[in-house]
Amino acid sequence: MSERGPIWRQPGMGPLMVMTCAGFSGYAVLLTVAPLWAVEGGATTAGSGLVNGMLLLFTVLTQLLVPRALRTFGWGSVLAVGLALLGVPGVLMSLDDGLGVVLALSAVRGVGFGVLTVTGSAAVAALVGARRRGEAIGAYGLAVAAPNLVLLPAGPWLAESVGYWVAFTVSALPLVGIPAALRLASALRFSAPDLHPGATAGADPRDPQSAAYRHLLPPMLLLLAVTLAGGALITFTPQMVESTPVAVIGLLLMGLSAALSRWRIGALADRHGAHRFLVPLVVLTGAGMALVAWSVASSDDVRVVSFLLAMLLVGLCYGGLQNLTLVISFAAVSRRHHNLASAVWNVGFDAGTALGSVAVGVIAGLTSFSTALLAAGAVAVATLPLAVRRSGVREASSSR
Repeated sequence: MSERGPIWRQPGMGPLMVMTCAGFSGYAVLLTVAPLWAVEGGATTAGSGLVNGMLLLFTVLTQLLVPRALRTFGWGSVLAVGLALLGVPGVLMSLDDGLGVVLALSAVRGVGFGVLTVTGSAAVAALVGARRRGEAIGAYGLAVAAPNLVLLPAGPWLAESVGYWVAFTVSALPLVGIPAALRLASALRFSAPDLHPGATAGADPRDPQSAAYRHLLPPMLLLLAVTLAGGALITFTPQMVESTPVAVIGLLLMGLSAALSRWRIGALADRHGAHRFLVPLVVLTGAGMALVAWSVASSDDVRVVSFLLAMLLVGLCYGGLQNLTLVISFAAVSRRHHNLASAVWNVGFDAGTALGSVAVGVIAGLTSFSTALLAAGAVAVATLPLAVRRSGVREASSSR
């Protein structure tokens, strides 16, 4: 593995980026369109809300099983099946807008998305050495963020202005990523032959999986807290802010700053270490959520400048902590547990997003959005002891 040259040109990184963009494009376009499609079929608001809940439930359940599937069936088979399960249901969904059908196909999409998320981040650790891992995770994060930035807001517009068939066609893009996935599997067989079926020895009693879980819990909780805050803003900003342009600009600022932060902070982590950035970002997450809460506290009007500044600030923390916690997760366990680290990290991400939607919604219903956002910020600040923790972290993969 070369330690020089653009990270994009490292062996296997090109296919990984293509596969990731194709897969996340299919995911992002239906995230907002599938619930609308269910409403077209007569579903209530509550029914449409179940659509992405079903997607997320099966995503998390699948993520826990992906490491074993990779050991049993190999990267090529798992990647190809995962992308097919993510891409085919959207086409089938276009044939029937009944809620039962939409929910069933969303569950299938969740299985495919669970495969994509775990294998994508695990592949970064397998392809790139520890010295440039933060930079590689940043590049991977950019490939994840770009489809979300474009297709999340564009999906409803495409469906309602052009036709649902366009959104369903775009949702099949994961199928286009299958050839890249197979090339990625070939690159992984060369760069990480020990991670393929039949190539590794049995479990090392000196390195049990239970110990790996203990090492992975702190970064996972840090990630869960910041994605709880980010998920709350993504879900409820359109409801908190009456002005649609202000809400759209706020979400765009958050998305852009998160993408840039997740991309660029990786190189800084490679040079200076990931841990030194944790405390500032955790504190700023709490401050940003408090500023959003203050900005939307008035029922008459939103303090626009402070709201936009707060969304920018939370986005920086949201993206930065995604990168850093993944870097720390891979550094905290031995190489043979990297697939497990990817699974645990992705569970933390999706569980935090779900909690941000559910818990903040419940608190806001009982009190106000301002109070609910303050609670989300308090959860983030409560993870400060984990951010200052140094013990137990080891660069187990640096011997590659």
